[in-house]
Amino acid sequence: MTHWFHRNPLKATAPVSFNLYGVASSPAANKICNDLRTTRARLLDMFTDTTCTPEIMKKSSDEYFALLQGFILPLDGTTQENKLRFIQNFRWTDTLQGNIASAQQDAVFELVSVAFNVAIWYTKFASRLETHIPRLITPAEKGRDLEPRVIDTYLVQSQAEAQEVTIARAIELKHNASIIAALSFETANFYQKADHTLNTLDPECSSKWKKYLQLKQHFYMAYAHCYHGQTLLAGDKCGEAIRSLQEAEKFYSRAEALCKEYRQMKGPGSTAKPSEQLFFKKLGTFIKNTLEKCQRENSFIYFHKVPAEAPALELKASYGLAEPSSFELPPLSAQCTPEVYASFDLTKGPKEDKAKAKHDEEIKPVKEPDLKPQKDTGCVVS
Repeated sequence: MTHWFHRNPLKATAPVSFNLYGVASSPAANKICNDLRTTRARLLDMFTDTTCTPEIMKKSSDEYFALLQGFILPLDGTTQENKLRFIQNFRWTDTLQGNIASAQQDAVFELVSVAFNVAIWYTKFASRLETHIPRLITPAEKGRDLEPRVIDTYLVQSQAEAQEVTIARAIELKHNASIIAALSFETANFYQKADHTLNTLDPECSSKWKKYLQLKQHFYMAYAHCYHGQTLLAGDKCGEAIRSLQEAEKFYSRAEALCKEYRQMKGPGSTAKPSEQLFFKKLGTFIKNTLEKCQRENSFIYFHKVPAEAPALELKASYGLAEPSSFELPPLSAQCTPEVYASFDLTKGPKEDKAKAKHDEEIKPVKEPDLKPQKDTGCVVS
């Protein structure tokens, strides 16, 4: 089994019963609590269901978010905080911190935690979380999933990986070398930015992730120099083309070394094996063959001097760049009416849940399915 992308583990969570006996003083209020429990459980199941599609994930998450907003949005015609926001305790692990959970008695914490998991599932939708995080009463601790550095890294990595698909497609369709070089350069810069964002994070939890980002940066820098060399050769700049391809060899060799270092590192997340992928191997062969071709042509035709410095990559992709997709929460559930909201009586207080776990207890990690790739064509990167 080989993998192209590094993936940190999904967040795990403790069960939530939503047993607000006494507080939920009407049949409609009790139904909302029951539906919250069942829609949450169903959504959690979808994270590890191999048959789940984006359409099913959207439906499941929308159903839960629509109900959960009844504990967040003001429903009494005022601008005051929803009286139900702080009634239920929620516990979630963090993708970089092992199985010890963070706990907050706050429905907004539940909203952003669930949305974070859905964002990982979708990958490209990671940017949607940032509008709700400032509403948290308890700020995110350093290294936790909702901390800005972690959120920003996930976002930039998602953009880089989305562009990888564009690059693979451009290669498969034999697009102009200058386009592929520019896209590769932009993608390498994304990976470098993501790596630098983690610089001040605790190495114990971030080193493996950083190593993955570094190997991907070097891999796409190799691509950029390789295809830039082709562009230079097409413009009869054979000496510069040779130097650019030599630079590609250096970046590719460093990417190979980083792959070995990455696989030996311990830390959160799956261990990808990029160097075993045909997409990775083909680049090394392509660089070697193209460099030999340039050297032959330079010996017989051009007789250009090979410069000491590699040609600068002043490349800017004009199209094909990935942008995060916009996302909006679903409308408030029709069940959450002002009348039902009024029937929640906080003066009575919910009964203690006998199954309530201690805050310092570990939560079992999510057992994620091991999906085997169907085919490796050399251009399919996921």
